[in-house]
Amino acid sequence: MEEIIFDDVGSYPLPEGVSKEWVQNAFKTRAEDEKLFTVINDSFQQKIDAGVEVPNYPQCQDVFMFLEIIRDPDCCDNPYEVKLECARIEELEAIEEVAKAYKEQFGETLKVRICVTGPTELYLREFGGTQYADIYSLFAKSVDKLVRNSMKSARNFKIATVSIDEPSIGLNPELAFDENDIISALTDASKSGSKRGADVGIHLHSPLYYKLACETPTINIIGVESASKPSSLELIDKKVLESTDSFLRLGIVRTDISNLAGILNEKHRTNVWKEQQYFQEIITEFETPAVITKRLKLAYGCFGNLIKYAGPDCGLGSWPNQRIAFALLSNAAQCIKDFRKSL
Repeated sequence: MEEIIFDDVGSYPLPEGVSKEWVQNAFKTRAEDEKLFTVINDSFQQKIDAGVEVPNYPQCQDVFMFLEIIRDPDCCDNPYEVKLECARIEELEAIEEVAKAYKEQFGETLKVRICVTGPTELYLREFGGTQYADIYSLFAKSVDKLVRNSMKSARNFKIATVSIDEPSIGLNPELAFDENDIISALTDASKSGSKRGADVGIHLHSPLYYKLACETPTINIIGVESASKPSSLELIDKKVLESTDSFLRLGIVRTDISNLAGILNEKHRTNVWKEQQYFQEIITEFETPAVITKRLKLAYGCFGNLIKYAGPDCGLGSWPNQRIAFALLSNAAQCIKDFRKSL
C-alpha cells in the first residue's frame, strides 16, 4: 500500500524585517542576491525541518510574475511565445544550496514540488473574457517551457511534483473557452512534467470542473481544498478517479487565515493582527494534529488509496509570521505520522 505523501502548496511568511516590496525589488535588480537567497533558503529549510516530505519552493514572487516574461519582447521568439532559456523560476536557483546540504547529510536527493500559474489564469489576467484560442494555446506552451527548463536545470534536487495552479476554473464567469480548449491547454502546459516522470497536479479552488483535469492525459493529481471546505469532497466521484487513473491531493489543514482570525477576534473581542499572541490558539485548539488526523481519516474512508498527497489547503504567505506557519506544518507532519501508525 502506497503511503500518503506530505507536501505543501508554496508561499511562506517572510521573516521579520523583510518586506514584500524589498523582495520584489531584489528579484528585479538582483543586486542583493546573498540576502535574497538567505531569505528563500531559510524558509525552505523551515519547511524541511517541519517535516514536509516534498516541499514546494518558497514562492516569494507574485503568482503572475511569469506574465512579465511573456510580455518581454526580448524573451519571446514571437508574441506570447517564450524562449526556453527565459522560462525560469528564480527561487529554484536559490534552493540548490539547501538541496546540496540535504544530499550531503542524508545521502539522498531531495524531492521538490513546484507550482506554476496555469495558462487559464495567465490568459484571464491578460485578456479577460475575450476569446483567442491560439494565444491561450501559446500561454500553455510557455507554461510547459517553464516546467521543462526547471526540471532540466535542477542539479541537487529532483522535481517530483508539478502543480498547475488554476483557481479560476469553476469560479470565474469570464472563462468562456469550451471544455475541449481547456483540456487542450492543460495538456500542453503539463506535457514536460508528465514526460519527465513527475506527478502533475492541478490546484483548484473549486472542484466543480475537476473532471476536465481527469480527462487531461498528462495530469494525474487533482488538488482539492477540503480542510476549509469539506463539502468539496462531495463533488468528487471515486469512480471517475479510478476510470481515469487519477489521484487526489487533499487539503487537510486550514490556511484561510482571515476566517480563522475572525473566529479569534470574536472570541477575544480584539484585533488579533494587533495582538498576535492569540494566533497560537490556531495551533493548540483549531488545527491540532488530532483535528487534522480526523479530517484525513474521514477522507480516507471515502477514497482510500486514491489519496496520494496531503497537506495545507493553500499557501501560508499571508500568515502573521514564520513561527506560526512552522508550527502549523509541524502539526500536519505529526498528523501524517499518526495516520500511518493507525493503518
